[in-house]
Amino acid sequence: MRPSLLGLLGVAALLYLWDLGASGWANAFYSAAVQAGSTSWKAFFFGSFDASNFITVDKSPAALWVMDLSARLFGVNAWSILVPQALEGVATVGFTYLTVRRWFSPAAALIAGATVALTPVAALMFRFDNPDALLVLLLTIATYATVRAIEAGKTKWLVLAATLVGFAFLTKMLQAFLVVPAFGLVYLVVAPVSLRRRIAQLAIAAVTMIAASGWWVAIVQLTPAADRPYIGGSQNNSILNLIFGYNGFGRLTGNETGSVGGTGAAGSMWGPTGLDRLFNASFGGQVSWLLPAALILLVAGLAFTLTRGRTDRTRAALLLWGGSLIVTALVFSLAAGIIHPYYTVALAPSIGALVGIGSVLFWHERSRLWARLVLAAAVAATSFWSVVLLERSPGFAPGLATAVGVVGVAAAIAIVGIPLLHRAVVAVVLTAGMLAAFAGPAAYTISTVLTPHSGAIPSAGPAVTAANTGGSPGGFGGGLAGRGGARGFPGGFGGGGFGGGFPGAGFGNPGGFTGGGFAIPRSAGGGGFGGGGGSFLNASTPGAALVKLLETNASHYSWVGATIDANSAAGYQLATEEPIMAIGGFNGTDPAPTLARFEQYVAQGRIHYFLGSGGGFGGGSGTSSEISRWVEQHFTATTVDGVTVYDLTQPAA
Repeated sequence: MRPSLLGLLGVAALLYLWDLGASGWANAFYSAAVQAGSTSWKAFFFGSFDASNFITVDKSPAALWVMDLSARLFGVNAWSILVPQALEGVATVGFTYLTVRRWFSPAAALIAGATVALTPVAALMFRFDNPDALLVLLLTIATYATVRAIEAGKTKWLVLAATLVGFAFLTKMLQAFLVVPAFGLVYLVVAPVSLRRRIAQLAIAAVTMIAASGWWVAIVQLTPAADRPYIGGSQNNSILNLIFGYNGFGRLTGNETGSVGGTGAAGSMWGPTGLDRLFNASFGGQVSWLLPAALILLVAGLAFTLTRGRTDRTRAALLLWGGSLIVTALVFSLAAGIIHPYYTVALAPSIGALVGIGSVLFWHERSRLWARLVLAAAVAATSFWSVVLLERSPGFAPGLATAVGVVGVAAAIAIVGIPLLHRAVVAVVLTAGMLAAFAGPAAYTISTVLTPHSGAIPSAGPAVTAANTGGSPGGFGGGLAGRGGARGFPGGFGGGGFGGGFPGAGFGNPGGFTGGGFAIPRSAGGGGFGGGGGSFLNASTPGAALVKLLETNASHYSWVGATIDANSAAGYQLATEEPIMAIGGFNGTDPAPTLARFEQYVAQGRIHYFLGSGGGFGGGSGTSSEISRWVEQHFTATTVDGVTVYDLTQPAA
């Protein structure tokens, strides 16, 4: 193994493993599911939130399987959950290097891998327990397998790529398929075998992908509802509804029944859509630092290879990586449904590969003026964009924006005049260009590594001014409150925020779109709304007295407690290591359980306590609110550690 690759992997490992435990449970929603899967094989298979298998998480469970196995081996703790994510990140950097190196120089591969390692959102998600880490790894390995398939037209490599995409689907559902058009079209055009054979091979790959994606779905769909947990995120207890609705086309159209803020109305409750979305204040600093350079080098590279033969590898690589980038970026940019900035980690390997391949390609052609102009444009665009991104965080790294701008402009001018420079000066110019390109994202990445993150919507880098970029009237106001200062909610929800609050066990103003703003924690220590037990998108933090109460006679109950929404439930479950019923699932909006079923569970003595102050989106109606009101009417409230508690084994007189 080359020393450069070892050094690259070492840097990636340092970034992703450094003080990893500081983030604690990170996304407690998934950590609680890992706790459940580490004690129940049924919960493991279905991806249940709790070990008593009331409801699943709102994703397919492949990412949980990796963490579940680690927790079974090393116990349930922050390190056993997060280290697999970090190692998946190191492997992603490694496979990006290996894929580019397969057809190009070590320099191109090193630049590609370094770009991934120094992408801020990669440092965020490879240190977090969301499904995105495994998704990106599987798709990067699938790209490597596709490259191997293209080399000699081998069916086995194409089948491997399809299998990996299938398992990526089991990680984050339809997002995994965004790379399929690029994989299929490039193989169909470039593979060095007959057209008939290419078509037959792609048909085999399609069948393989469907089988790899569908085996778990088929088992879940065919299992009677009484014998499995409720499918979280669906509105009818159907895995197909989850795949094609909440986690599928609803993300594109905005018509997401049961989602957070989804209305199905024109526009996006998640901020303005458009081709500039990846560059706005919420998304830009996450991933877009080298995106302008990647696009410049992609277009120039395709023009440069336009007249080459059908099987030209340089053009094939540009089309493969560029196609994946363009399709995924367009979907993220135009999606009217739920979209979070951290999704953009999926773009990092493609950006890295295009920058690595393109920059080295045109450096080798630097004797030609037009090639130098392309390189100069890439450096200048990257430097300019880095200055813009850095100036969005005025208090961060003072002077860095100025230095990047000056060095970048000087390097771009010097690149055009390379034939006039001494060889030693050329080396200085090359170094200056690299520093101008990577200084900004490297600084953001280090900031991300040194900052603990928790909650459901983490964000990389320092706080950004004007991250609220506008949104639909009456949308989310305020901003992301927490460590690092205020930060606008993804997409910039203009207007007012959710008002009214969610007092006690019930819910406040069902309309809720008033006044004070919707605060969501971006990192450890962040605030939110809701009462003592926790807040929406942030786990509850029970005190010692409440934990002791929940643990009393825990073995006598299927669930030691029940509360509205899975994030509130997560903190209780992780603190007690006992099942907590997450009424309404992740958002508190799933119609599970029904009031009648909940009453049945209570009558059977299967639930010990009901915990108030959940922060779900049940509003003034719906199953969650019906259950809350029923509990309030039939049981006596007490307060423990600031949380409203109802003993469901002791009805009120």
